[in-house]
Amino acid sequence: MRGDGDGWFKSPDGVKHWGRFGAAGLLLRAPLPDGGSAVLLQHRAPWSHQGGTWALPGGARDSHESPEHAAVREAEEEAGITAADLRVRAERLTMTAPSGWTYITVVADADKPLPTVANRESAELAWVPEDEVADLPLHPGFAAAWIELRAVPLRVRLDADTDLADALPRTVELPEQGFFWLHARPDGPGAEVVLGTQALGAPALSRADILA
Repeated sequence: MRGDGDGWFKSPDGVKHWGRFGAAGLLLRAPLPDGGSAVLLQHRAPWSHQGGTWALPGGARDSHESPEHAAVREAEEEAGITAADLRVRAERLTMTAPSGWTYITVVADADKPLPTVANRESAELAWVPEDEVADLPLHPGFAAAWIELRAVPLRVRLDADTDLADALPRTVELPEQGFFWLHARPDGPGAEVVLGTQALGAPALSRADILA
């Protein structure tokens, strides 16, 4: 039932977390003109929990919802972003409380920094360059999760492969290595990657990783 997740989940030690069935948020990336990426962040309204901090659009999961459905719904309610505007790339469990309450971050890409419409839960919404996110006063939970969620930029040498060109830029999660922002701008940020090889300071990347 819509809205049945709204409410506090209270653990035996008295610590409370919002969302009776856990919570989910959307980490949405979009390309910048220089080849880098920006992340959509919400400046939380002063009256809200941890008001005045920056975090992801997100909120309580209802009993029937997957993390993806909840995160995308919250992004639409809080930022005017719809499922048609994005492509989901991954999910990451970013918090588990001793009580069993969980927060799932859904990672997705947009083709460009999209216009947003803020609701009353937001003081403002902003597309923040990825390398500037940590400079903001972040919500403590998001600050802890950002260490794992931040994407390292990589320049992919395409060698006239049009299929790969059409697939970039995008976020990729590589097992045991984390998230990477792949782009094809020769003068853009990050180490250059040649598919099938491993450069110093860069992961080995295959064609299948990009087209997944």
